Amino acid sequence: MPRDLFDRLTDHDDAPRCRYDMATGRAEFVAAPLLSHESRAATVGELFSTPARALITDTTCGRWPASWRRSWRNQALRVPRPLDAEPDDGRRLTMKLQKQKVYGPGMWILAAMVTAIAWAGAAVAQTEGRPVAVEADITFTEGPTVDEAGAVYFTDLRGAGRILKMDTDGTVSTYREPSNRANGLIFDSEWRLLACEGGRGDDVLPRITRTNIETGEIEVLADSFEGRQLHQPNDLTIDGQGRIYFTDRPGPNVTPEQTGVHGVYRIDPDGSIARILTEPDIERPNGIVISPDDSTLYLIETAQQEGGARMIRAYDLAEDGTASNMRVFHDFYPGRSGDGMTIDSEGNLYVAAGLNRRRGTSETLDTVTGVHVFSPDGELLEHIPIWEDTITNVAFGGDDLRTLYITAGKTLFSIRTDVAGTRR
Repeated sequence: MPRDLFDRLTDHDDAPRCRYDMATGRAEFVAAPLLSHESRAATVGELFSTPARALITDTTCGRWPASWRRSWRNQALRVPRPLDAEPDDGRRLTMKLQKQKVYGPGMWILAAMVTAIAWAGAAVAQTEGRPVAVEADITFTEGPTVDEAGAVYFTDLRGAGRILKMDTDGTVSTYREPSNRANGLIFDSEWRLLACEGGRGDDVLPRITRTNIETGEIEVLADSFEGRQLHQPNDLTIDGQGRIYFTDRPGPNVTPEQTGVHGVYRIDPDGSIARILTEPDIERPNGIVISPDDSTLYLIETAQQEGGARMIRAYDLAEDGTASNMRVFHDFYPGRSGDGMTIDSEGNLYVAAGLNRRRGTSETLDTVTGVHVFSPDGELLEHIPIWEDTITNVAFGGDDLRTLYITAGKTLFSIRTDVAGTRR
């Protein structure tokens, strides 16, 4: 990147923290995307024809200047096709530069050229011969859902866990700590918060809870099935009759008090619990969602071992809440499977899937990281790239349900969509 172009991009108020290497001509942008308002469009356009590289080393929205957060928090990046990506020596991933229009007058961003330094296993990046190690990850985001007022609730899986809340002004606070390792969240039709909780030792069993947001009262909906404890409830969804469906997965140390199997369960409005899917018909269930007309149940399988199921299964969902006629909706193998997903008002699935770097399992990088949008027929309609590992889940929000919130790594992302979503 020419130095004069670098200066023109960064010499303005609220500029990102940047460093320019005179010897290599390389610009490092810390904690910000490259962006330009209408008056800077020519400069950004010039950059697209320049053999430049930008190394984005931190993308946490909370570190952007406040004015940027207000301007960009709900803007949408539309990506018509996956970014071209070629692995280089197993540690460096270079994505080609693409020009992307953002919803908002005259706004453009560089969707990348991102040179992401990635190292499988221990997170170590090599820069100019000097190793840089990641010593601690403070947050691991999951389970977004949006309340009636537009606030986003999402979970942090580190330690005993937290439920975080981002208000409509962008302020992030802790709603509950500890969360008993809460994972998937969803609001029901009465705006009560449903949560999959992994438990907290002998004090709190793994369970499904329902919280009255106004009073804070927590009600346990399920912590056992047929007298045996649940394992690690992972994700959940609802249907038009108010029934709750959730996935449960054993951990490495199963006890005689637990069910001992992977399962998909349904909680009926009267409080009764039914197991509608289990082994050997399913392997390691994760994300779950039901179509807007209540006719199809979608289930993500996330087995990490060689040959394991990494796919989206589709089932016919009967009026009584039973599932049948399984078919493979999409197979991610050998790449990382989907994690969480949601569905829009037209029945299109939005699936968080893929890895930017390997993590010591048999999962490959064949699944391009991001949100994969599938039609009801299984056609890939769109791919929204996300550069941060590990992408985990998605949920619709906003006044028009056209804002898609995405959890990945330490970050909560958002993007505008063409089709209105659902709250499932």
